[in-house]
Amino acid sequence: MQEVAHTASLILEAASFIVILLAAAFATALFLARSFRGGLVDNYRDYRANLGRGILIGLEILIAADIIKSVVIDPSLESMLVLGGIVVIRTFLSISLEVEINGHWPWDTTRLAREAEDDARRHDAAE
Repeated sequence: MQEVAHTASLILEAASFIVILLAAAFATALFLARSFRGGLVDNYRDYRANLGRGILIGLEILIAADIIKSVVIDPSLESMLVLGGIVVIRTFLSISLEVEINGHWPWDTTRLAREAEDDARRHDAAE
């Protein structure tokens, strides 16, 4: 069981690396292609958002690998504390990237969507 968990953890770590690498390559290629048509400044925000999304996905996969390592391979108090620290750091990074990408706190998404719907209804009623 531990060998399977160890192999799965290694595969997830490699997948995370590949996801981040591909996301960076894709975001950069898209940025360069769009920049030739629309200028660097106009496409910079989209580039950062695309890059951030790839990093977020990679971080989520890394968390899965760390959970497998800490819970199945080495279920000691020390490994659980290390996992807790890693999750806290990655959660902070995820929230920071989410704010950078969307321009608001993740928990404001529902409120902002509701406000946009209310504005659309008021606009439709005014017409």
